[in-house]
Amino acid sequence: MNSDSTRLGQLAPQRRLRRLELTISRRLDGLLHGQHLGLLPGPGSEPAGSREYRPGEDEVRRMDWSVTARTAVPHVRTVDADRELTTWTLVDATPSMDFGTAELEKRELAVAAVAAVGFLTAGAGNRLGAHVLGAAGVRRFPARTGRYHLLSLLRTLLAVPRGRPASQPVSLADAIDGLRRSASRRGLAVVVSDFLDGLPDEGIGAAPPDWERPLRRLAARHQVLAVEVRDPREWELPDVGLITLVDPESGRRREVSTGSRRLRERYAAAAAAQRLTVARALRRAGAAHLPLSTDRDWIGDIIRHVHAQRRLSRTPRPANGGAA
Repeated sequence: MNSDSTRLGQLAPQRRLRRLELTISRRLDGLLHGQHLGLLPGPGSEPAGSREYRPGEDEVRRMDWSVTARTAVPHVRTVDADRELTTWTLVDATPSMDFGTAELEKRELAVAAVAAVGFLTAGAGNRLGAHVLGAAGVRRFPARTGRYHLLSLLRTLLAVPRGRPASQPVSLADAIDGLRRSASRRGLAVVVSDFLDGLPDEGIGAAPPDWERPLRRLAARHQVLAVEVRDPREWELPDVGLITLVDPESGRRREVSTGSRRLRERYAAAAAAQRLTVARALRRAGAAHLPLSTDRDWIGDIIRHVHAQRRLSRTPRPANGGAA
């Protein structure tokens, strides 16, 4: 585990922010310069040509049919980043995020992800806004520029009360739809969540998650990045005898004997199926998928994602690409 992942919760709020800023700035040095290409290839709306279609990576709705017909090879449209970028983040701060068995809690990792997005998209004229989904509903922060605004937003996220029962519950699907209605200008939309809300009980092959359709609607207008926050204990149970499991959203309790090998295997299989359901739904919705885990070098994962997206954005275009 990288030493930069020192648990944020052990520090006072102001020191937590300072440590987070220094860690991100140091590790992301070299990615924080130039155009705001990175989190996604070419977030923007200005046509920039075409490139060959990649099955499993590209969306059919971005097909460049004129180039495809002329070359007999499937192509998709590419876009250049707008000069000024508006980034909207939807941050899941519901009780299921108040969990962590490694270096960070999922809530802390979500704040770190928002901080990285803020620094990666910072620049002259670029704005950042946020919707925070918590126990009391959705709290909205207008899109503004500047480091002070970003730090103020992060400070607010760190201060969200923990373990509070939902007084005005709002589903992740409704929160995403609310973000779509608020973000009128094309830009980058980042949804940070564990995406556990609204999953079908029947598993793979059942109805899609409740949030898939509103996420697809969001992606119809914006470039969408889905940051999935995970914890390793959600994937497998340790053999530690009798334990009490608590649903953080409903408060329901259930005693489980982890000494049963069959039970542990069934749990691991169900968790793997759940992760696959989330990944497939995000891909169908047209969102770029960035999984982050509390037991991994999360900044390293972000850096690898940025480099992969920049390689996509630099893919050579055909000489006649984009010509109608």
